[in-house]
Amino acid sequence: MFTVLVVEDDKSAARLMQVILTEAGYKVKSAENGIKALEILRNEYVDLIVLDLMMPEMDGHDFISTIRSNKVTTPVIVVTAKLTAEEKYRAFIEGADDYITKPFDVQELQLRIKALMRRANITNEKMLNIGKVTLDYSSLSVQREDETHYLPKKEFYLLFKLLSNPDTIFTRLQLMNEIWGVNTSSTDTTVNVHINRLRNKFKDYPEFKIIAVKGVGYKAVICD
Repeated sequence: MFTVLVVEDDKSAARLMQVILTEAGYKVKSAENGIKALEILRNEYVDLIVLDLMMPEMDGHDFISTIRSNKVTTPVIVVTAKLTAEEKYRAFIEGADDYITKPFDVQELQLRIKALMRRANITNEKMLNIGKVTLDYSSLSVQREDETHYLPKKEFYLLFKLLSNPDTIFTRLQLMNEIWGVNTSSTDTTVNVHINRLRNKFKDYPEFKIIAVKGVGYKAVICD
């Protein structure tokens, strides 16, 4: 049974999410702020965190920054009524994996949790299989039948990120911040260069394509 940690200071909202997630088959832990949530993480393993942003003592932003700086990779879904474009951008930069706004649709929340669980399992296993193609995180390799490519780190991380999240559009800035780091001196044209290299290397692979979304960024498409 997967364990979900709900971090929410509104008692009614926390109870509602606990009921929804319990009925969906998850074991649920609750905390009313970031400090209490950190205590739970120190003592127990959780598979996913559902997090409100506006909380006393330690808010959601500080909580995400704290766990990511301590190399905690547990997926985080931000659930909040107040989510401006600036706050959404900030949450992603800090390390959130997804978000949903209040009032939320119950089915949508469940589907987003399931999708994140699948992606987390892929990343934790460090292997990704797409048709005849296998990406091996430990060796930074892409293998298809008898052909193996050993990629530079940034190229591999970029390809693994895109293929782990098919049909998800990532802006160049998102990719820069995640792959190269927020404080990198590189420009977003670096992403273009790496994408072009990946396209050239795997242009004959029928399993996937890397698509440019004009004026936005890139996404990976898995082909039938």
